[in-house]
Order: sequence, then C-alpha cells, then structure tokens
Amino acid sequence: MSVQHEPNDETLVRRARSGDERAYGDLVQRYMKSAYAVALSVTGRHEDAEDAAQESFLVALQRLDECRNPERFAGWLLTIVRNRSRNLVRRESLRSSDPLPPGASGRGPGPDRETERVELRERLQEALETLPPVQREIVLLHDLEGWKHREIADRLDLPSGTVRSHLHFARKALRSVLGATLETSGI
Repeated sequence: MSVQHEPNDETLVRRARSGDERAYGDLVQRYMKSAYAVALSVTGRHEDAEDAAQESFLVALQRLDECRNPERFAGWLLTIVRNRSRNLVRRESLRSSDPLPPGASGRGPGPDRETERVELRERLQEALETLPPVQREIVLLHDLEGWKHREIADRLDLPSGTVRSHLHFARKALRSVLGATLETSGI
C-alpha cells in the first residue's frame, strides 16, 4: 500500500501556470479558509470577507506568473487578500442590506439564541478590532484556522518567536477587553 503525498505549493503553482485547472483548484481548496480568515481580520464582516477572498483568488489566478517564489505562494496570496480586503473596506464604507421577503423563515436556532450568538459575535469582533492588524491576523490564523506558529511565521515572513509573542499579547488583550465587556453586560 503506497502513501500518496499531496503536491507542494511550488508544484501546484507550476502546474497551474501551464494550464492545469485542477492544480489551481487544489491551491484554492488549500488556502480558502486562510484567505477568509485574513480577509475577515481586515474587513470585520463575513460577507465582505467572502467577497474579498474570492476576488483575491481571481486576481491571483490572473497574476500567477507574477508569483516570483512559487514555494511561498501562501504568503503571496495572503498579501493579495490583505490588499483586496483593504480596498473593499475603502470602497464600501457603508453596506446596505436587502430586507427579507415577507413570510421568509429559517430553520436555524430560535430568535433568542440567535440574538445571543449575534451579540457574542459582535463583542468578539469589537474585541478583535482593538488589536493591531498583525495580531488580529495571527489570532485568526492560529485560533480559527488552526495554523501552527511556524506556518504563520513562514507565511507572514516573521520570526516564529515574534508570532508567539504577538499571539500571547493578542490573547491577553482579548481576555482583558472581553472580560470587561462581559462583566458590564451581565453575562
């Protein structure tokens, strides 16, 4: 029984450059969650983060030949995601939402539970907004996406010790902000 190894980023980039659509699809699959996490850290909104991540993958595909170091595709891609997310935030300072059609109902949790989740999500997002961008990005990649310190360090081009330090201070700040917020709200 042979063990098949997934091709590394460099191999996938080279294949995608030569027209292999499946190779680029594999790269998208590999980095979609990370791209979303980075976009969310910049935009602060689920919908905007999805838009920015998807737009970034399209831009990356169009500019794949500009990726000078295919083995560092992830860092290159996340830079595009960060820039596209910032552009989106600039373009859309206010986002309008369409009202639900009359009679629309959901199958999710009840209104009380959903309100609680929304409030908690808002508090968490507000707390994340208090962090410097690099700390916010590291927290989301590590705690939301499960990246290891070394992976984050490689992809963001930072020393591993710096990543650990940022993560430590970000968590400490989040505990402080969220603790104060939860105490004043009575939760």
